[in-house]
Amino acid sequence: MENTSALLNLYTFHRTRNSSHLPSSFLQPFQNSSTPSSSPPSPPPADLLISLNVAYMAAELVIAFLSTIGNLLVCAAVGLNRKLRTVTNYFLVSLAVADICVGAIAIPCAILTDMGIPRHNLYLCLLMLSVLIMFTQSSIFSLLAVAVERYVAIFMPLRYQVLMTPRNAVLVILTTWLLAFLIGLVPLMGWHKTPPDSGYCFFVLVVDMTYMVYFNFFACVLAPLVIMFLIYAQIFATVKRQVRRIASEQSGRGEGQMRAAASMRREMKTATSLFLVLFLFTICWIPLHVINCFLLLCPHCTVPLELLLAAIILSHANSAVNPFLYAYTMTAFRDTFKAIFMCCRTYPTCTKEC
Repeated sequence: MENTSALLNLYTFHRTRNSSHLPSSFLQPFQNSSTPSSSPPSPPPADLLISLNVAYMAAELVIAFLSTIGNLLVCAAVGLNRKLRTVTNYFLVSLAVADICVGAIAIPCAILTDMGIPRHNLYLCLLMLSVLIMFTQSSIFSLLAVAVERYVAIFMPLRYQVLMTPRNAVLVILTTWLLAFLIGLVPLMGWHKTPPDSGYCFFVLVVDMTYMVYFNFFACVLAPLVIMFLIYAQIFATVKRQVRRIASEQSGRGEGQMRAAASMRREMKTATSLFLVLFLFTICWIPLHVINCFLLLCPHCTVPLELLLAAIILSHANSAVNPFLYAYTMTAFRDTFKAIFMCCRTYPTCTKEC
């Protein structure tokens, strides 16, 4: 019953927050049609809230399992296959580690805070709510590092071997994780709401939406995403132009030109696969950030609880999709995944030959 009480408390917050704007789309599903519009709405049925919460938690647990197992497989593939130990894949491993942390740490924290836990412990509450921001920011920085690495490979090929060494890649990864943790810990440093008297640890009651919208979304999410889309647009335009130029040179086509054309096609295929990772990240996360903007910029407007939970689930689901995308678009990953599965199916434990 503690879970139901916490949900009713969150519902009451929404109802109070929007009392001058009733009836609203958030409250309509819970209102009795015979109740006059001037009367305050009755609390929603507890069984409806419970069913919504059970469905939400079930979806979160499935995503957590798939995200943890799938991204562990990505890390294992890079560790076992020497051909996959490239600078690009080091950044993809960093992204996979962030997604593992989402599945193993952030989603369990999200489930607990969905129930209002911990109660009457503001700093532990803020820490649990901040971990997802940290790992999401690390994912964004990893995607940005991949985009910059591809940019250097195509536009500065002569300097690539000097700039993009494994050592430099590790330094970049450590720097991005440090920045991600600092950005995520900003609410703990004081940029948060005054906790409610009830003490429930709900995101909307504790985290300041000005931080989420102006600092987190506009500065730390949207700006890097715009930069990455511009980088990939320039990469696609340049590679396509070079492929057309090589194809148009009919006379004197030698082995060198054939190799150059094949190299450009490989670059295009790699860039396309990596762009899909970025595109799916954007599709999964933008709806939740748009809802945050809506809550901040229109304080008397309401958001249906079902829509909010769906946006949260979609954002977390992004952590589970990348391994499937690698297996579908990248032959080296797909072959290594198959080898790992075949080895594990043949032997009780995987050996070095896997």
